[in-house]
Parts: sequence; C-alpha cells; structure tokens
Amino acid sequence: MTATIAPAPGHDLTPLPTKVAKKLGSPVGRAAVWMLAALWTVPTMGLLISSFRPEDDIKSTGWWTWFTEPTNVTLENYSGVLENKVNGLPFSDFFWNTVRIAIPAAVIPIVIAAFAAYAFSWMKFKGRDLIFVLIVGLMVVPLQMCLIPLLQFFGSSYFPDALEGTPTIWLAHAIFGMPIAIFLLKNFIGSLPSEVIEAARVDGASHMTIFTRIVLPLSVPALASLAIFQFLWVWNDLLVAKVFGGGAESQPMTFAMVDMVGNKGNEWQLLTAGAFVTMIVPLIVFLSLQRYFVRGLLAGSVKG
Repeated sequence: MTATIAPAPGHDLTPLPTKVAKKLGSPVGRAAVWMLAALWTVPTMGLLISSFRPEDDIKSTGWWTWFTEPTNVTLENYSGVLENKVNGLPFSDFFWNTVRIAIPAAVIPIVIAAFAAYAFSWMKFKGRDLIFVLIVGLMVVPLQMCLIPLLQFFGSSYFPDALEGTPTIWLAHAIFGMPIAIFLLKNFIGSLPSEVIEAARVDGASHMTIFTRIVLPLSVPALASLAIFQFLWVWNDLLVAKVFGGGAESQPMTFAMVDMVGNKGNEWQLLTAGAFVTMIVPLIVFLSLQRYFVRGLLAGSVKG
C-alpha cells in the first residue's frame, strides 16, 4: 500500500512558479504586464525623441511637446557625437576601445568561474565549502573599497609591466565580476543530473573530459545569461576604466561622453544621441542571447 498525504485545509501545494504563471496568464495579469512594459518604455521613447530634436527645443521644452510638431527633427546631435574629438581622438577610437575592453573582460571571468564552479560542485577537496563561502562573502564588499589596494598592487613591482594599460582593465573587471560569476555558475552546474556525471566517471572520463564534453554544453544557458550581465556592466562602465586605464587613448566611450558634455553639463543634449550610439552593441548582444536569459537565471534555483 502507498500512503498519500493530503494537504491541510486551506493549504495549496501548487508550486509557486505555476501559481505566478497562472496569475500572469489572466486578463488582469496581462494588463498589468503591458502597463509595466509601457512604463519602462516611456523614458526610452523620450530619450529617442529628444535625440532627434534641435538643441534649443531640448533645452527649452519637454520631449512630449514634439508631438505637436513632429516634423521638427534633426541629425545634428548624432553628427555632433560622431564628429566630436576628445583629446584629439575621434569618437570611433573610443568605440573600438570599448570593444577591446568589453569582450576580454567578459570572457576571462566567465571561463575562470566555469572551472571554479565545476570544482566546487563535483570535486572533493579539503576546505571546499569554506572557500566557496568566502568567495560568496566577497559579493558584499563594495567595489569602491577595492580600488586603492588593487591600484597599489598593479603599480607595484610584483605586477608585470607588460600588462599595463588595457590588460589592467581586463583584470580589474575580472576580479570584480568573479564572485557573482562563480556563485551563479555553481548553482547551475551543481544542479546538473548526478547520474550523468557518475556514468562518465564509470566510463573512465577525467574531470577535464567531463567538464568540456558534458558540463559546458549543458551549461550554455547559464553561460549566456552571465555573459549578458558581465558584458553590459563592462560596456557601460566608467569608474574602473578611468581608475585603471591610464590616458585617454585607452578609455571607453563613457569617458568620451563625459568629456563631450562638459564639467557644467552645458552640452547635455549630446547625451541623448550618444546614449543610442553606445546602446547599439548591447542591444545586439541581448537580443541574440535573450532566449537563454530567463532559462539560465532560473535553472538551478530549484530542483525537481
């Protein structure tokens, strides 16, 4: 005989994600979702409209007044961003600087975190849990507290001179992004079916073989979602690049935008066009990887 346990009166055992999905599927839920989406879209639409308005209109009236005269558009803001030179360098140089910074600074921590997450999930060694707790604890350390110690280390005799400049920015971003990357990937890789890992071990597969041929292909959703987070953070960063990057020749677009606007913000109309110029690549990255985004974030949060 198989005993079944009935839920107590008034208690619903339906999983929480199922409850949320049912509520969002109702007419009221759909209306709320559309309303929230509209509220999130309004500021972006206002920024887009402002980027095509003349400077005098931007500084004297709100963006919504454009609807009374929709033919009053100009490309001067975009030409001002693309043709403006910062410290004698064209804006395109800062764009390619951002690309050279963002790609390695996103790849390096993800690769290292993937190896570490596998070790914490499927390898047994002394002090494993303690080390993982310490790494997770680093997530609460403010980035600003680490700038001076890290800058002193990069400037010491222990740091190779060959890594000065842009590689220093890569390492700084990798260090700051490592704790959250290891935490997220460990949750995902640790939730993979243990039967698959054990079967590979029985067949004589080494840890490297299991990691490269089994774990990595199954972890693509988590790796993609983490890549989106890391790439967007590095792409929009100004503080880390300005502290560790040195001269203007190695600075990203955010540095150029701040310089163009001026110390008093008198050219802030350029921000409207500059925001969309800097937004192009992140949008491409997000739209190309968005199918993995939610799946990668939710995977490993529950087991069953």
